[in-house]
Amino acid sequence: MSATHTTPRPALGTKAAGTTPMSRMTALARAELTLLGRSRGALVAALFVPLVLPVSVRSAAQEMDLAEAGLNAGTLVLPAAVGFSLLFAVYSVLVGVFVVRREELVLKRLRTGEPRDAEILAGSAMPAAVTGLVQCLLLAAGCTVLLDMSAPSAPHLALVGLLLGLVLCAALAAVTASHTRTGESAQVTPMPLLVVSMMGSGMFVPLELLPDRLASLCGLLPLTPVVTLVRGGWTGDLSAYETLGSVATAMAWIVIAVFAVRRWFRWEPRR
Repeated sequence: MSATHTTPRPALGTKAAGTTPMSRMTALARAELTLLGRSRGALVAALFVPLVLPVSVRSAAQEMDLAEAGLNAGTLVLPAAVGFSLLFAVYSVLVGVFVVRREELVLKRLRTGEPRDAEILAGSAMPAAVTGLVQCLLLAAGCTVLLDMSAPSAPHLALVGLLLGLVLCAALAAVTASHTRTGESAQVTPMPLLVVSMMGSGMFVPLELLPDRLASLCGLLPLTPVVTLVRGGWTGDLSAYETLGSVATAMAWIVIAVFAVRRWFRWEPRR
């Protein structure tokens, strides 16, 4: 439902701006980056929380028999650090972004212009996604140096896991925003996924140390395949079957999340 509007004519000899999906999403991303920089709460969640939580994992690792699972402190902390960054810098931040922009009628106004629905959501998510990507790379480098880890044995698996995690967390954020009424409640509604993922996706406790039945159940959680692929990228012991299973699980969650967004995402304030 697009309202008619008049687009200014470009000056002679110039090209019209914002005529491609990429240029429109880039313009939205620049505007969103400016707004994100003004939100202190979002900046704290995005920049500092993911840097602090791996310290807790490092402390917890000292109480576990990681050698029994073929792991060490590094291969526990590094994937956990990536998971924390995806959850807090991408998922949690974007829930607030989508909700606040909806309640401020920003999304509604954007739909009256050139951008399509997918472009609006993607453009709004870009700053958080790029922040999460850079943070994950920095955390990976830091963990490798500080924990005396070797180079990843299968870096392509870690990269695939990271990219799938970015897309998945952005899509899940839009789903969560669909059921979040206000900007204040956006601080609460992400909590179930945050807690379940931290406890059950292999961030604090590797699935190898859990009972088989519980480990199988936890393997179906949204962030588990991401953590598994990142960890497998460093250990190099992920079989082809396990790799395909992790990628398939992550893709299934992405498809489900995209369907849910198309079906239930709200573009106008909830009254």
